[in-house]
Formats: sequence, structure tokens, C-alpha cells
Amino acid sequence: MLRISADKIYQLLEAASAAQTVYIPADREDGEAEFKKYEPGMQLTNRLNTLRSAKDFFFPQTEDLVEFRMDGKNIEVNDIRKECEDFVIFGVRACDARSFTILDKVYLVDPVDSFYKNRRDHGTVVTMACSRPAETCFCQTFGIDPTAPEGDCSVWNADGYYYFKPNTDKGQKFIDSVSALLEEGDTAELDKSVEKTKEVMKKLPLANLTTENFGGEKLNEYFNSDKWAELSESCLGCGTCTFVCPTCQCYDIKDFNTGHGIKRYRCWDSCMYSDFTKMAHGNPRLTQLERFRQRFMHKLVYFPANNNGEFGCVGCGRCLSKCPISMNIVKVMKALEVK
Repeated sequence: MLRISADKIYQLLEAASAAQTVYIPADREDGEAEFKKYEPGMQLTNRLNTLRSAKDFFFPQTEDLVEFRMDGKNIEVNDIRKECEDFVIFGVRACDARSFTILDKVYLVDPVDSFYKNRRDHGTVVTMACSRPAETCFCQTFGIDPTAPEGDCSVWNADGYYYFKPNTDKGQKFIDSVSALLEEGDTAELDKSVEKTKEVMKKLPLANLTTENFGGEKLNEYFNSDKWAELSESCLGCGTCTFVCPTCQCYDIKDFNTGHGIKRYRCWDSCMYSDFTKMAHGNPRLTQLERFRQRFMHKLVYFPANNNGEFGCVGCGRCLSKCPISMNIVKVMKALEVK
């Protein structure tokens, strides 16, 4: 397998950034990590995951869609779409990489979202295998192996080396851009490191969490459960869980008068907000219970019912660590589970 000494990884990132823009997970001043455009001198974070997911690269929090100019009854429509530049996201974890396939099932089906597709076509996802999974991780529940991440190119950090394996043509193109720095190497120590990580995974608090009691066929049992009232009672409706979630896909579309015309844009929305899905006649979900139920029913019942059993969660653990009242999908699953 191709590899590079760990002390040369920044040489590799510089070589890659000479060919196209590269983003890496780096620390912020507050100690959290986020993806930033790589520049010489930057350091890869030691944190397991970023505060917000890599979803932003393909489905950004805010995005301009179209502009209008009005002159009396005449309306000029300005299509502001532009071809996206090629870019690389380096260091994406297995959970976030799987989230892209979930978003693809929403935005790449007919009618295809051209904004999302443009970014997907030009983005190269270089994943990083996990070696120190956190106690909040439960990606295994959804069939994800953090020691064998998906993506265009998979990377492992073990035994003082970074190992590289291209999985797609885009991944091979990335490898070609840095090939002068790579060498063939034995994987014996890498294999040992992977096995150690797998042993750790077996001991995680959520290692035995299962989805076998969830899915589309459970709609009536869970929708009508009397447990929603107690579960939702403490929910603040703040939407934090949806904004850190790598698979949430809801957005709102708004028009803004710039003084020189109208700009139409979209921005992330949350099913936890009281004005979510609000229409002229009112809101179909008037209570926090109904909104709370919608979020978890979508992840565990509605989405798998419409996507061949694939669940709308990747077990990244962000909602476990960021919810201010410690209410999350794991607690919901355990409370609702039908034996």
C-alpha cells in the first residue's frame, strides 16, 4: 500500500493544494475543530471530529440561488450559478463520508439539485480512518466501519505513517497529484493498529445499540407511542441537534431586497422550530411533541421506509455531545424500542 512518513504529511498537503484547493480539519481558538482551507503552517487537529460536519461543502448553511431585478412590470432573472472549482476535503471521518450517500438520495434524485450536484462532481472526499473512537460514537449501529472509511480515497494513520488507498477515479487523481512523495510499504503494522481499534470499538458504551427494531414497518407502533410526551417534554426546540447533524437536509427559501434587486437564497432549517413547515393556513405540527417526533421518526422510520432500509443517521455522536439537555437519538431508540 502507498504510504508517507507522518512527518512529511504537510509536504503532501502542500503538493495537493498546488493542484486544487484542499480543506483540512483544524483547531479553532475555542478548541473545537472545523474544516479550513489549507495553508502552509496549518496543523491537522487531534480531535476525533469537527464541530459541524463536512456536509457544508455540498449543502452549505446558506446559499444564493437566483437574483431578480424589477422595473415596473418587467422582471429580469439573473442565473447566478457558476461552475464549482475542484477541491479536496482531507480527513473526513467514516460517519461523515456515509452521510454524503444519504444526502445523495435526497438531492441527486429527479429532480436533481444542480447546486448540490455541482459541488459533488467537483469535490474529492479523502477519508481518515478512526483509531481512537469516542464514547459517543455508534456508527457501527448503522453498518459503518470507522477503520475502513468510504470516500474517494481512504487514509490510515498508524505506526508513524499515513497509508493511502484510492477508491475512485477522483481518489486516484488525488494520489497522482502527490505520487512523488509516496512509497510502497508493508501493511503489517497497519493491520495490527486496525485490529486494536476494532477491539476498542467492541467495548464502547453504545457498541450493542441496534436498529433491528426500527424501520418503515414500525410506523404505526412508534408514531402512536405514548412515550413521545415524556421524551419531548424537556426539549428546548433550539435546533442544535439538526445543525450539527451530517444528514439533516431541510432548508427554507427566502427573498431579500438588497436595494438593488431581489436576492433569493436558501438556508438550513430545522424541524424542531415552531415555524417549520408553516404555511398560509398555519402549521401542521403545532406542538413540540409533534416536531420532536418528526425528527426521530424521519431518521428511524420514514427514511428507511423510502430508501431500501437505509437509516437517516450515521452515529457520529454530535447530537449526544452538543444537546444542551442531553436528549438524543440514542435515548429515543432505547425508550421506544419494541421488543
